[in-house]
Amino acid sequence: MNIAKAQEILKHQFGYDSFRMNQQQAIECILNKKDCVVLMPTGGGKSLCYQIPALLGDGLTLVVSPLIALMKDQVDALVNNGVAAAFLNSTQSSRKQVEVFQRVKSGELKILYVAPERLLQSGDQFIDFLKNVNVSLFAIDEAHCISSWGHDFRPEYMQLAKLKHHFPEVPLIALTATADKLVRRDIIERLRLKDYDLFVSSFNRPNIYYTVEPKRNTYERLLQYLAGKRDESGIIYCLSRNSAENLAENLRDEGYNALAYHAGLSKEERDKNQELFLKDEAKIVVATIAFGMGIDKSNVRFVVHFDLPKNIESYYQETGRAGRDGLNSEALLFFSWGDVQKLKGFAEVDGNRSQTEIMLKKLNLMGEFGDLKTCRRKFLLKYFDEELTEDCGQCDNCNTTFEKFDGTIIAQKALSAVARTGQRFGLSYLVDFLRGSQAKTIRDEHKNLKTYGVGSDVSKNSWFDYFKDLIQQGYLAQKDGQFPTIVLTEKSEAVLLGRETVELFKVVEKEDKKSSLVSDTTHPYFEDLFADLKRARTTIAKAEHVPPYVVFSDATLLEMATFLPLTKEEMRKISGVGDLKLDKYGWDFLTEIRSYCEVNNLDSRINLKSVKRERKVRTKRDEFGKDTNRISLDMFQAGLSIDEIAEARELARGTIEIHLIKFINTGEVRLEDLVQASKVEPIKQAIARTNSGMAIAPVKEVLGENYTYGEIRAVMATI
Repeated sequence: MNIAKAQEILKHQFGYDSFRMNQQQAIECILNKKDCVVLMPTGGGKSLCYQIPALLGDGLTLVVSPLIALMKDQVDALVNNGVAAAFLNSTQSSRKQVEVFQRVKSGELKILYVAPERLLQSGDQFIDFLKNVNVSLFAIDEAHCISSWGHDFRPEYMQLAKLKHHFPEVPLIALTATADKLVRRDIIERLRLKDYDLFVSSFNRPNIYYTVEPKRNTYERLLQYLAGKRDESGIIYCLSRNSAENLAENLRDEGYNALAYHAGLSKEERDKNQELFLKDEAKIVVATIAFGMGIDKSNVRFVVHFDLPKNIESYYQETGRAGRDGLNSEALLFFSWGDVQKLKGFAEVDGNRSQTEIMLKKLNLMGEFGDLKTCRRKFLLKYFDEELTEDCGQCDNCNTTFEKFDGTIIAQKALSAVARTGQRFGLSYLVDFLRGSQAKTIRDEHKNLKTYGVGSDVSKNSWFDYFKDLIQQGYLAQKDGQFPTIVLTEKSEAVLLGRETVELFKVVEKEDKKSSLVSDTTHPYFEDLFADLKRARTTIAKAEHVPPYVVFSDATLLEMATFLPLTKEEMRKISGVGDLKLDKYGWDFLTEIRSYCEVNNLDSRINLKSVKRERKVRTKRDEFGKDTNRISLDMFQAGLSIDEIAEARELARGTIEIHLIKFINTGEVRLEDLVQASKVEPIKQAIARTNSGMAIAPVKEVLGENYTYGEIRAVMATI
């Protein structure tokens, strides 16, 4: 019964037809009052695993989230879907925090987001407050932060074990997109979970195309890569603040709308740049790893790593910020072994040798990924203990033809360099030695060796490639540690003595991946209509002060531009269109589609969409069976203002306006109750001038900021 209600909420509240991955199992677990740990890839819908139980339960769901940006983003989206949600953090005034506490105590809120520091500050004061509240669920987001073996350890997460101590009967769900077996064990042990279920979804992100390129002429190559992406959103990650600043400035000089984001900027500037990116007013953010955790921007089309991430978890998480809407997206990494060497100093953990070794091992695996000649997706999934039986076909290596050549002489030079220097030096030193470097690091006694400088005709980067190839084939070995040395193996002698030939890899052909949007259908979409729908979305988003993807995701607009829904009933079949959003935005987008179809002599193609279980059209009612529109009308006629009704009902002001507008034609609400008399005629003139039918966005664009969507809708209802 509860799962049936959960499916109803999924469709009506969030606009999706069916659960994905392990969402349903996790929800059932929570409804059965059990703890659970959920591993689900970025963009896989982890938040629904606790948001839907929150709407089914009687009490408060408390979500522990590590970053303020994540809280605001998710609360905005929830409120836009008609969910009573709020957050508590340091950006709020004391007055606002008091208001939130009052809403918690009154039982108005369903979901509250807090940072772990806020939960645990002032001793157990906040926990004592929660003991007087009906808490139905604890959700720990980004749960990998609790593990000191993970890539993003946060000491304050260690204190979250108090939750099971103080609230043993309240179910707890821990969620993460990045956790190997060691980190999973830490999550379970440190949260003190006993009777729990573990749900591990596939880590595969099939819509992301992985590419690695050598770190040579990187800026020029980046400009080539970005040339066809001026209208797409992307993130470029750099290792240092200076690199992020300089690259953003250079891209602006090239005409790109690029902003920097790093911890060295003031909070105001970081918030401003992030907001511009979320609202699509800036297309590219050039950032350090300070940016992105929990950013729920669904239409990021590409992620570029200008510098190497420190581990596979970071790479997976950062690339996972692309394509959260399920559309084809790209991840490009510029790789060099020099970056691996540079990062080794950052991998050392003071006073903790075992953890240092784990960090170094993770870094070396990141290096192996960069140097891979086989399917990259297979490598990533294997890291997370998942097997891919066939090559993915969605990475550069799967679309590259590699050719081997007789590299015996190169191999002999490399092995001789290792032998003659005593097997006591690392990769960088050996490459410099072979190339005859005059650097002070080269020992004087080594300059007299016969092998010194014999590889000067081979580039530095090529030598790195050849050494890694020889290591992978077992002709050389690399010891572990912060300064790993290269040593000979049992296979080395036969090569040195000329008894065995060695084949090395050479790239002879590489296909350049072209970006294109692809929905979950084989049917083509109309690109110019898609652009029109995005413009309409931007206008609405600016008026409502929310990021565009909060209105509708790119994936939803792409379905509209593919299947051309022409009625509200057809629009209901588009994924991501829930009841509330259909009421708020449906006519705007239907008008755009109808106009496009009329000009281009097209009919609806909704019959091409794969058949899914259709929901019955229903009037939304409260728990006593009363029409939600009528509830708002009763409160309005009782003397409450629109803002007061919105606050009391935990709904957006625009939603209440839609409810009341429906009663203009019945005479129960007068137009002058909703619109100032002086505004009515200008609105009518704008409607006539734009000839927009029932589309509000074009009218709003003409009228400007002094007119609201609600006022325009109200006047339209009388025409």
